[in-house]
Amino acid sequence: MADNARAKRLADLIREVVAQKLQRGIKDPRLGTHVTITDTRVTGDLREATVFYTVYGDDEQRADAAAGLESAKGILRSEVGRAAGVKFTPSLTFVADALPDTSKAIEDLLDRARASDAKVREVSAGADYAGGADPYRKPEDDTDEAAEAAEAAEPAQEDGGATGGTGAPGTGDRDGGGTPA
Repeated sequence: MADNARAKRLADLIREVVAQKLQRGIKDPRLGTHVTITDTRVTGDLREATVFYTVYGDDEQRADAAAGLESAKGILRSEVGRAAGVKFTPSLTFVADALPDTSKAIEDLLDRARASDAKVREVSAGADYAGGADPYRKPEDDTDEAAEAAEAAEPAQEDGGATGGTGAPGTGDRDGGGTPA
């Protein structure tokens, strides 16, 4: 089993060789200039290589490019073997890369989120806060409430009934009789 660095170097070499050969060496009109090699992965034993590609065009052009790559697989493998100089040339498998479709789906989702944000911004432009501009208590609010509570307690002390019995403090007399038990 080869190390990962060697597999990565071979994958990079395969990507370069296949891209150059598609650009200059293969005269298949189905492959044209609209095929792009995006990534290449090689198994750990260096026996199989997966080449990811994208085709910019409609579904018919994608199908034509897939057929063209399948027919050129032998030529491309021979070219990779010549450039790599390895004992066993990896077999090539071409897979259409889903990256453009995925990025388009993500862009569509982001556009919908932007539209939703704009709608919320538009609705909230003339709105007021539910609890006023600043719904939180401030220290001066607390002192006003304490003053109101003190004013409410003063009338109860003036009538004399609010203080309780006449017992001395600390005597344990609860009924206000004043005589210790």
